[in-house]
Amino acid sequence: MSRTDDVVNGVKHMILTGELHPGERLPVEKELAETLGVSRGSLREGVRALSILGVLDTRQGDGTYVTGLDVPRLLAPMGFMVELQGDEGQARHVHAIRRLLEAEAARLAAYSIPDEALAEARGLLDEAARLLDTAPDDHERIIEIDIAFHRIIASHTGNPVLAGMIEALAGRTVRERLWRSLREAGADRRTHEEHLAIWRALRAHDPEAARVRMANHLLGVEESLSDLDGESRTAADPAE
Repeated sequence: MSRTDDVVNGVKHMILTGELHPGERLPVEKELAETLGVSRGSLREGVRALSILGVLDTRQGDGTYVTGLDVPRLLAPMGFMVELQGDEGQARHVHAIRRLLEAEAARLAAYSIPDEALAEARGLLDEAARLLDTAPDDHERIIEIDIAFHRIIASHTGNPVLAGMIEALAGRTVRERLWRSLREAGADRRTHEEHLAIWRALRAHDPEAARVRMANHLLGVEESLSDLDGESRTAADPAE
């Protein structure tokens, strides 16, 4: 292992054993380097790595702190990994996982999603309907509404890890939705109708219907990715 790994593992050990707590400031650089048995240069590299991972937060002029270690922050690097999956075949695999997660999220949310959240979700869908009638080319706002709608559902599962994983997969999904909007006639309106069906299942507090509606909704995105992959292969090999 590198000395940077020693820092990462050392700080992780200090957190796991209770020597450091969420929100706590790290010891001064010289003291921490001595504790971990590394040079200051290696310590700084390790701190940078842990900052990228969402474990530490360096504040200019105020030192370095352990973050709140909240699930969305710690899962955020997974979104970076997803962004690097440029191959469409890999994108389909990623989206298949998202479909499984979000279908389960819809099932869980249906049990106890409050009226306030349902009203918020319906407000988003009503705005989307108006946009589709008056500004159908405003894909960016429609996509923002799409993301917000799915986020409401994930946030009412009672499972912050599930919600965090779904959030981490959202970056890639935004681009896939944008592709559908631009390449498929009527994709936005079709998506809107699917969202309405999901919302009705949630309002009825019907877990199985919510799960099925969400799975069917996201399956359409997977199918569009398969079509895109087929077009890419055909373009690469016109004789196929």
